[in-house]
Amino acid sequence: MYEADGRFDEMRTGDGTVRPAYKEYRHWFDQQDSAFLSRKHREAEIAFRRTGITFNVYGEHEAEERLIPFDMVPRIITADEWRRLTRGIEQRVCAINAFIHDLYHRQEIVRAGLLPERLLRDNSAWLQNMVGFTPPGEIYTHVVGIDLVRTGPDEFFVLEDNARTPSGVSYMLQNRETMMAMFPELFTRVPVRTVSDYPRRLAKSLAACAPAATEGKPTVAVLTPGIHNSAYFEHAFLADQMGAELVEGSDLRVTGGRVAMRTTRGYEPIDVLYRRVDDDFLDPLTFNPDSVLGVPGIMDVYRAGGITIANAPGTGVADDKAIYSFMPEIVEFYTGEKPLLPNVQTWRCADRDGLAYVLDNLDELVVKEVHGSGGYGMLVGPAASKRELAAFRRKLKAKPQNYIAQPTLSLSTCPIFTRRGLAPRHVDLRPFVLVSPEGIDIVPGGLSRVAMRKGSLVVNSSQGGGTKDTWVLKD
Repeated sequence: MYEADGRFDEMRTGDGTVRPAYKEYRHWFDQQDSAFLSRKHREAEIAFRRTGITFNVYGEHEAEERLIPFDMVPRIITADEWRRLTRGIEQRVCAINAFIHDLYHRQEIVRAGLLPERLLRDNSAWLQNMVGFTPPGEIYTHVVGIDLVRTGPDEFFVLEDNARTPSGVSYMLQNRETMMAMFPELFTRVPVRTVSDYPRRLAKSLAACAPAATEGKPTVAVLTPGIHNSAYFEHAFLADQMGAELVEGSDLRVTGGRVAMRTTRGYEPIDVLYRRVDDDFLDPLTFNPDSVLGVPGIMDVYRAGGITIANAPGTGVADDKAIYSFMPEIVEFYTGEKPLLPNVQTWRCADRDGLAYVLDNLDELVVKEVHGSGGYGMLVGPAASKRELAAFRRKLKAKPQNYIAQPTLSLSTCPIFTRRGLAPRHVDLRPFVLVSPEGIDIVPGGLSRVAMRKGSLVVNSSQGGGTKDTWVLKD
């Protein structure tokens, strides 16, 4: 029996009626034998394990690599819903790119009194080295992931912005490939928009951002920290699918004012470097001198116009959760429009009144580290013990500027496959956005992350969450 918990369910209405988006899928599902579905569920797990789609759990001594749970029930979004989302995403991404440019130039938003200067002064993600420099095409955020949550039929909220190095697109692609291999007949019955051309679109978008020094067809490479990085599978996968070289810092060197990679024909220049290495490790001559992951001198070449780095160094300032709380003002300041996609209500613990409210209502709120990610370092008040609440209260009082707080949202639910049939679980969505001088390109779908445990609101893979294929329906 499919029993929703009172929150908005994307497949069924309160009276049990199947919503139009899921009607054809549910009709197909009800015709399938349960043993057949259980076998397909096991096959999907085997396929993921063979492909090597795992992630590392940092800080744990047991099994460093884990399989990300895959749920074979798709999350389905109608064409009208997607159109509304894309308009809001485009607006937000335009504002983020303009905001980052402003922060490294005139800082008009600070002068206007809309953003406290301390958010830059005390922010390690804001890089002095980028002041006064404009990347090729004025693009800072070449690849963006916007995390969305849903609470009702027309109620979508932005939970986080990922402008630094958003990950997860390989899971989006592998989820779709697995679904098409297991259930090809479904894609003849349900008109689903494709996501498989993402690598081609990514390569085209990156090439369009090539610097003025480029001669002929731009050469694109993917910079990875190496095989021990938690997202190495994705780095290798994307490089292979794009037809780009996968390189490590040791494969690169600065020569003749360009960054060149080692090949069988000697060193050849790179025009666009899609880097998956954090800012601090990118150039030991500019940032962390102990780094062996980056390229000595790459920042000098970058500032001289000899290479495009995607995403641009210093874009991480837009990922800051304290700055996130100012996004409504940021969107309006740079676009002249009210945000089409609202933020989740956010209390800034750096503000006296905000801290007082959070301390008084700690057991009802979700508290996050300003620079945190992956679900680490957060408190889910309603699920916390008295001891955990007390410990977090001490953290907040000691360093309030390190935290923001948000209400515990009534996240929408989607069906997952269980031994007893379909069951609702909470989900979020990360659409992937490509930005170049030629425009903004949003892949029709994205990565839907799902909380596999009943009642859980935490969807991060590091905290036990899984993924599912995201279907955007054609008109």
